[in-house]
Amino acid sequence: MLDIKKRISVYQPEQVGLKFPEIPTFTNHADERQYLKEHLVAACRAFAQQGFDYGFAGHLTIRDPERPHLYWTNPMAVHFSLVKVSNLILVDHDGRVVEGDYAVNRAGFVLHAAVHDAHPDILAMCHAHTVYGTAFASLGKKLEPITQDAAAFFEDHAVIGDEAGQVAVEKEAGNKVANAFKGVKAAIHQNHGLLTASRHSIDAAAFWFIALERCCQQQLLVDASGVTPRLVTPERARYSREHVGSEFIGWLHFQTLYDQIAATQPDMFD
Repeated sequence: MLDIKKRISVYQPEQVGLKFPEIPTFTNHADERQYLKEHLVAACRAFAQQGFDYGFAGHLTIRDPERPHLYWTNPMAVHFSLVKVSNLILVDHDGRVVEGDYAVNRAGFVLHAAVHDAHPDILAMCHAHTVYGTAFASLGKKLEPITQDAAAFFEDHAVIGDEAGQVAVEKEAGNKVANAFKGVKAAIHQNHGLLTASRHSIDAAAFWFIALERCCQQQLLVDASGVTPRLVTPERARYSREHVGSEFIGWLHFQTLYDQIAATQPDMFD
């Protein structure tokens, strides 16, 4: 378990003995794989709670700990709320299902496989067709640092204009998306929607997707007001990003969602 004395965030308690989420460590791949799959399922269930479902659109992935060239993902045409450990599928970078009974989402394979292949350090990725993220993506611009929440993405997201609005079912489209994820945790694909990636965990990737959608909603509301907002200064935005926009903070935020889902939806473990 994480040694609380080795604090990596100001949010970790200095006082010893208090209850606080800790990042687990594992002695074997089987236990780590089970943990990753359970948190992938919880991420799918969290997307359902947020109303991110849109038919069969949307895909979340996490690398297998023993075979990093393979990744676990949600099954094709299964609602986010019905994803469980037993129906996850394991896929290679060629889109072949190695384990599992369901098909893989073609667009999910094209986008995620390209990102995972181009960036070995990226462990997890999320994409869904959301209302506010898709609407904001039509503007083809980055988020402004209008709030502390938005500052978490300051200089840490990209806008992808290539093949805007064209369904990503060809490998070339995935490669262009992959190029955008150099050193950032999120991307806004013009006329398409939002994507997030994490070099830390599926937990962080999922939470930052939820956060990015909320930031797009906030931005659209401010834009609709017709009043020019007062922006957070670059220096303050960078300071906030370092403290509230890190991979660890994304993981930490998600633990509240995981605990609630695990307690109320035990069928996720089936």
